[in-house]
Amino acid sequence: MSEDREPAADSLSVTLSVLKGPSAGRTFPFTERTTCVLGRASDCWPRLPDGDRRVSRHHCLFDINPPDVRVRDFGSLNGTFVNGEEIGRRQPDQTPQQAAHTAFPERDLAHGDEVRIGRTLLRVEISTGATPLDPTRAYCAHCGRDVPEYADRGRSGDIICGACRKDPQALVRGVLSRAADMDRYEVVRELGRGGQGVVHLARHLDTGELVALKVLLAEVAVGHRARNAFLREIESVRGLRHPGIVGYHDSGSQGATFYLACEFCAYGTLSELLTARGGTLPPAEAVAIAAQVLDGLDHAHTRHGLVHRDIKPSNILFTALGASGAGGVSSASGTPPAVKISDFGLAKAFDQAGLSGLTRTGAVAGTVAYMPRTQVVDYKYAKPEVDVWATAATLYRMLTGTTPRTFPPNVDPIMVLLRDAAVPIRDRDPSIPRRLADVIDEALIDSPRIVTTTAESFREALEAAI
Repeated sequence: MSEDREPAADSLSVTLSVLKGPSAGRTFPFTERTTCVLGRASDCWPRLPDGDRRVSRHHCLFDINPPDVRVRDFGSLNGTFVNGEEIGRRQPDQTPQQAAHTAFPERDLAHGDEVRIGRTLLRVEISTGATPLDPTRAYCAHCGRDVPEYADRGRSGDIICGACRKDPQALVRGVLSRAADMDRYEVVRELGRGGQGVVHLARHLDTGELVALKVLLAEVAVGHRARNAFLREIESVRGLRHPGIVGYHDSGSQGATFYLACEFCAYGTLSELLTARGGTLPPAEAVAIAAQVLDGLDHAHTRHGLVHRDIKPSNILFTALGASGAGGVSSASGTPPAVKISDFGLAKAFDQAGLSGLTRTGAVAGTVAYMPRTQVVDYKYAKPEVDVWATAATLYRMLTGTTPRTFPPNVDPIMVLLRDAAVPIRDRDPSIPRRLADVIDEALIDSPRIVTTTAESFREALEAAI
């Protein structure tokens, strides 16, 4: 689709206007990617009046990526209504905790839809710009196939059709052949696939250096503003130079794909190591890995003012083996594996540019099991302590084989974050040394605020406890 018809930046918007209720007359405009939790609780925004007892503390979530918007009920006692139709409610005999075990529905919203929450009636107003989009001009930027289903979504820009999404190898070949700065690489083999794209091992033709070539697939039409926003964020991260952080070499975009050539880490991820080792690691080994992660984070936080926002085992890579020869530490030498943090700022940049579309059910930006509740109640909250909390959650996973919060099947994971505290680590495994457990438990406090706020202080506390 032609970019010269892209709506102006301030014309792509979603506005929630309060028609009835205690806050009638208020408007809440959104021009950027965000999520917001509505309810009576003090950490909700927009916060609904505490006097309306038909509104739950955390009632529903609006997922907004202008011009797209979706509402999701959390299993509230009195339900959420869209144009008079109920989309979610828990039964009168269910507690909020029991209701969290039910997958409640969500609804994509259109301009003019009305949403009722207790006594509050909201109208959804969507602006996509003055120029209507021509439904005959929606074509895949990669194969040229007509994709009419994209023409009425209120966006212009490059898109990827369903057939091309199913053939990422062809997309990678297209990137290598058409992107000016990528013809110097050749693909060796595929390393893996994820929700956003595919990763290949590639070789630089001039130097022979091996790199991890990441190709990310946008979920929406890519206009030049979203493209530039993402590439600008990635460019800011390229300045990170630290032994514990994976470096970015080349980056750019081609059509609706984005690519990054990154430092290749030959010994896999922490997720893979945990699988190979039966799910857990001994305390000394786990703390040694966490300490290296915290060292890299401290550099990014204090020297560059950058926050990762997606620390988890699959984003912790190994560039050398420990003395045990399996990515671990031998009891004789205590030599830790060489650890690097990967994908620094990647999830944040892709999502905040609006390129990941609306959140899939059960997920929010980042990986929910390794996220503090702060990132749910405040989408743009990007202070260093969110990385510290996620590192504590990753250490918890290394020691216990599970995550700090319990996420049973069919549980709404966002409600788990909002309502449940982390399970004390010795409740999972009483053999964990009490002093170490106390440090980890304190680092996982995230309500009403995160207690352990710096990577340096957490690393020092861990090293003193082991």
